[in-house]
This record gives sequence, structure tokens and C-alpha cells, in this order.
Amino acid sequence: MVSQDQSKYSGSKKNGGKELGMVTPQDKPLKKMKFVSSAEKEPSSTTTISEDSKSGRGMSTMPRVVKRKLQKIKPVVEYNKRGKGCGPAYTEMQSYIGVLARSRVPLVDKKWAEIPNDIKEQIWEAVDMAFVVGQGGKTSVLSSAAKKWKDFKSTLTRHYILPYIKEREKLSQPPEVYKFIEKAEWDAFVASRLSKEFESVHSQHAQIREKLEYNHRLSRKGYAGLEDQLEETMPGVEIDRSTLWKKARQDKHGNIPDPKVAEKAKLIDELQKQVAEGSLSITGSNDVLTLALGPEHPGRVRGVGAGISPRQFFNLPRPQRVKFADQLKESVRIVLQEETKKMEARTKQLVEAEREHLLSQLSHLIPNFDPSMLKPKTSPYQNQGLQQSPKNPMSDKASCSGAEVRSLHLEDDTARNGEQQDQTKSGALDNQDEEKKEENKDEQKMGEKKDEGKKEEKKENKDEGKEEDTNVEEKKEEKQDEEKHDEEGNEVVDYSNVEMPSSLQSLCGYVETTLKPQGKIMTFNIEKEVFGADRGTFVLHEDITQFAGMEEIGATVVAVYMRCLYDLLREANMCSMVGFIDPAQVSANAGSLTDRSRIVASRLQKTDGEQIFMMPYNPGRHWVLLIVRAKRETVYFLDPVPGNRVVDEEGKNIVNSASKIYNSHIGRPGRKAPIWKTLPCTPKQPSSVECGYYVMRFMRDIIMDPFLEFEKKFAKGKDQAPYPQAAIDEVRKEWAEFVCLHMD
Repeated sequence: MVSQDQSKYSGSKKNGGKELGMVTPQDKPLKKMKFVSSAEKEPSSTTTISEDSKSGRGMSTMPRVVKRKLQKIKPVVEYNKRGKGCGPAYTEMQSYIGVLARSRVPLVDKKWAEIPNDIKEQIWEAVDMAFVVGQGGKTSVLSSAAKKWKDFKSTLTRHYILPYIKEREKLSQPPEVYKFIEKAEWDAFVASRLSKEFESVHSQHAQIREKLEYNHRLSRKGYAGLEDQLEETMPGVEIDRSTLWKKARQDKHGNIPDPKVAEKAKLIDELQKQVAEGSLSITGSNDVLTLALGPEHPGRVRGVGAGISPRQFFNLPRPQRVKFADQLKESVRIVLQEETKKMEARTKQLVEAEREHLLSQLSHLIPNFDPSMLKPKTSPYQNQGLQQSPKNPMSDKASCSGAEVRSLHLEDDTARNGEQQDQTKSGALDNQDEEKKEENKDEQKMGEKKDEGKKEEKKENKDEGKEEDTNVEEKKEEKQDEEKHDEEGNEVVDYSNVEMPSSLQSLCGYVETTLKPQGKIMTFNIEKEVFGADRGTFVLHEDITQFAGMEEIGATVVAVYMRCLYDLLREANMCSMVGFIDPAQVSANAGSLTDRSRIVASRLQKTDGEQIFMMPYNPGRHWVLLIVRAKRETVYFLDPVPGNRVVDEEGKNIVNSASKIYNSHIGRPGRKAPIWKTLPCTPKQPSSVECGYYVMRFMRDIIMDPFLEFEKKFAKGKDQAPYPQAAIDEVRKEWAEFVCLHMD
């Protein structure tokens, strides 16, 4: 007799194994692979379980697998993107593992961990000789064998022991369908299943089983096989785990017999419709299936099969272990931060109260006192809703002043840049001196007003009319000084005699005639195709003038040039070969290390594997270029500073974590960390401010090579000489031409 559950241990005989895509000799007729059931045999004199059982096809022994082993033909087991086995070879391998687990592991009342290791090795060697399992397959094979051995004992208990508790004579012999079971093993197994201890355990498990509400109807193919099947029958449709969960509970006609499951399936359809219409937003583990069924159990993911952890499926970073001392330090730090905030709030209240008291006294001492005299001056940027010194999230400047840089003092170019920088610095110092003089003058006037107020109080407010005239005159003088200072600040600078690309001269003229006088900024929208998401940014007039003067540049300038390079990639049809990572979102102070790793990982996940990603990175006042090649698990490091430079640890951790998330996403075991290669023979900057310009030029040189042989170009030989100024000016020209397109 064979029960319905026994069918899951037998292999598929469809096409004689030819669906595996192998060229094999002509198999014998399929009728020789059939097994005679117990019902077809003549009744024997001994009463056994099989006499009252239903007929079946018999136990599978997988002879075709043995035949292929003799012919040394090994089908290759395929895996999906999450590392789960799928396809006909995987299904047949699971059936073969079931045969080995039933026939080679003793039928004893023990746990799998107590089974001798030599038996487990025999099972693995048998599977390895019959199939190409792949790297790391031994663990999954033995895990599957453990489950199938446990299921086999459960099948014997439910179908061949418990139904015959009152007919003990039928338990004297093993079931005829499993003739390989020794009688001594069978008797010991039956005794263990009829004991009081097992009865208690069986009752507990039965209660747990009753709590399962949404039972699936999957066969041996599991969720991985179902997903593989749906991808073939539903091409172009995204198969999420809510769809898998619903399909796994349908019968062969597409209906859901269980009313509770049908109700949840209807809710899933409604949520999916809301997501498609845009009225419902889902992120991470808070997806459609979670909204329909409730939160996940810790460490489990529904609708994807066993062996998939939340960290693997939802691309969550591995939680790091924290020492008790570090936890204590963090707790103390948080407490100190909270106390500091409270003290700052208290101090602010005291300052406001003192200010109000001072204004009240001044109003009594000085006739016609105007409190607006103490308010800060209005900035033209405030007309656009910005602060006096607008903070561009992508405009942190970077230079190599903190690093040891060899200065080569290149003749005219370096001298000219130095003169421009001296002029800029001296102008800034003059402005600071004038501001300090104005502040001292205001303070002196306020002191004089206080003294005059006291004299007036002593003289019992004599000659009030004269004092009012004096105050009016002082206000007029103050206003004239402010207007004079504003006129000096708005003085137009002539860039026609400064050597720079013509497009950059035009842009500087636009700064002097429009941006500065009107307090305007230039806004940009960087499309989704460039950095993986639509991004808005703006350029200040300071960004343009500093770029024109070969001074330090920030992430705004670099990102805008990467947008310019994207046009070149599109013209050369190289967008599938090269991608960009936003420098403003991954450089220092752009967020936590985890957030920055996820940003890099999200860009890597959108590649077909061969694409390289260029990532300008600023660890702090210096620009370097990282090139990530995800498929080869390799990262290239380009630094324009001379000498043997090393990668910043924080930047290295960002890319390493992103690589792990990417490998988990594609189901590849991979290395613990990618290989880092330093390309030392790049052109080296002559002084401490050109690093950003050199990184921009690096990117241009790389994409101008259709074969992307940058590794050969920069990996061998002596250090290259600095770029000529003409090469840097070519980058500045392209940047300025692109920015000019956004002028009013």
C-alpha cells in the first residue's frame, strides 16, 4: 500500500529525464520503471498492514539517476536570484535525496544531529556523484535530507502506526512498500511511537498544527519552482511575494477553496491595485503581504519558501554586535546631548528675556528709540526663502590642504592661479575689516546714545528738540554709510582680461550682472537616469566664481559635470557600460554609513553585472575617484595626490557593505569583501586645490575610451606628469557650456 503523501518522494518520469536538457542514450521502455503494488500480489498467510491499504504505484527508487551515474552524466542544478534551487534537475535531486534519506539512515527515535557523520557523508557523496550541485551545496543537501528523514518517520507514524493502535497484530511487520526496513528497527520504532512520551509530544504538535490558517497547495517545486513557472507564463509582470502567496493557495483551476484564504487573497488584490494607482506607498518589509497578513515572525519571510531570512530578502544590513562598554558610551552620549539641548533652550530663553529688558530700558532712556535698529540686515537671498548664506546640500568645498601634497610650481599656470587666489583673499580680508569698522562704529554710537540719555535724565529732559534733531542726523549718516557699502559690494568685476574659456567668461559676466545684484541662484534638475533618482540642486554665484578662479570645488560642481558627461555617454551609446553614483549622497557628512551603503547598493542592483560605476568620493577636504565593478567584485581607487595613498576606511566600509547587499540580492555567495586595486599611475595635481578638477578629468578620460581600458592605462609605469592647463580648461569649458544652458 502507498499513501498519498508517499508520492512526494518519487521522481518525475516525464520524458525519461530528457527535460533536463541532456543528451542521453535511448532509455528502456517506461513500463519497466513501474512498480508492482501490494494489491497485485497474491495474499500471504501473514496478516500485514498492506491487506487493508489502498493500492499505489510503490516506493520510488530513482533508477534513472543510478543509470546516469553509471554513464557519468550529471545534470546541473539551477538556482534563482535568491539562491534557491529550481528547475527539473533540482526537483529530481530532491526526490533522490528522499530515497537516500529513507534507505540509508536507520529508522531510530533520534534527532538528525545524533546520526553518525559517515552516513551523512555517504548521502552527500551519492548526490554529488549524480548532480552538479554547485558551491555550498553540501549544507543544503544534508539539510534537505534531514527534513525528508523526519517527514518519512512522520508518514510511517500517521499512516502505518496510529491507525492500527487497536489492531496491534498488524504492527508486527513493516509495511510491504518499505521492505528495506529491518524488523528489529520496526519493532523499536513502533514501541517508541506508542509510548506516553511520544503521545504527549504528538498532542502538542497537533495543537500547533491546528493554528495554521492559510495552508498552501504546493508540491515539491515549492515557492522557487512556482516563481520559475510564473515567470514563464507571465512574462514582463513583476512577481512579488504577495502574488506567490496567493498563487500557492489556488487549485489547478485557479480557485481558492478555503474561505479564509480567499478573503485574504481579495485583500491582497485591493492593496496591489492601490499600489499600482499610486494611492498606497510600500517600502522594505512593509509590503503588500505584510499589510494583508500582519507583521512577520522574527527571522522568517512568508511567501518565499524556507531558508530565506529577512536580511537576505529585504536587503537589510547585518546587525553588528556592540560591546557593553560601547553601549554604555552611547547611552552617556545621548544623555549628554539631551542635557545640552535643554541648557541651550534655557540659555536662549534667558537671552531673549535679557534682550526684552534691555529694549525696555533703552525705550525709556532714548526718546523715539526704534528697536528695528538692532535687527540684522536683510540679505537678497531672503527674497527667495533662503538664509543669508544659503547651504547647498551638494556644495561642501574640498581641497588637499590637510594632506601632504608635493608642489611642483608649474611656471605660468600656477603663478597665475596664485595671483587670482591672492586677489580673492585680499578682497575678502578688506570686506571683513570694513564690517568690523561698521560694527565698532555702531557700538560707539550706541554708547554715546546711552550717555546722552543719562545726561538728559539728570537735566530733567531739557532741550529735547535738539536731541531729536541729532538722532535724525545720525540716522541719515548711518543710512548713507550702508548705501555706500552696498554700492562697493555690488561693484561689477570685469573678467574679459582673465585667461579662461570663453564660455566660463560669459558665465562669470552673468554672475556679475544678474545673480549677484538680484540675489538669484541657478537651479538644476538631474534626471533619474544619471544617479538612479530625480535630484534637484542649485548653484550659487560663489560656486561659479570659485570654479573660474581654479579654487576649491564642492559636490555641486562635480555632480553637474557628471550630468554633462551623461550626455556624452548617451551619444556614444555607452549608458549600459558606465553609470554614476551621486557624490553628494555618499561623501563624508552625507548621512550614516548604513544609509550611504544602501544608496550605493541600490545603484549596483540596477546593473546587468558588466557595468562600471564611477563614484567621486570626498572623505574630508579632498576628492578621489572610486570605480566599482560589481560583477567582478573589484573596486579601483584613483587619487590625484602624489605618493602611496590608501583608501579612506569609511569609504571602504561603504563600498564593502554595498557589495555584500548586492551579492545577497543576486543570490551569489561571493567573497567577504571585494578586491581593492589602487591605480597609482594617474596624473598628479601640482598643488593643493586641483583634486576636484583632476577627478572630473579622470572620469572624462575613462568614458572617452570605448573599450574602458583604464586599468591598463593607469596601473603600470611611472607616475604621470600633471595634466596641462589646457586639459583642465577643456573640462571647465564643458562644465560652463552646460551651465550656460540654464541661464535665464
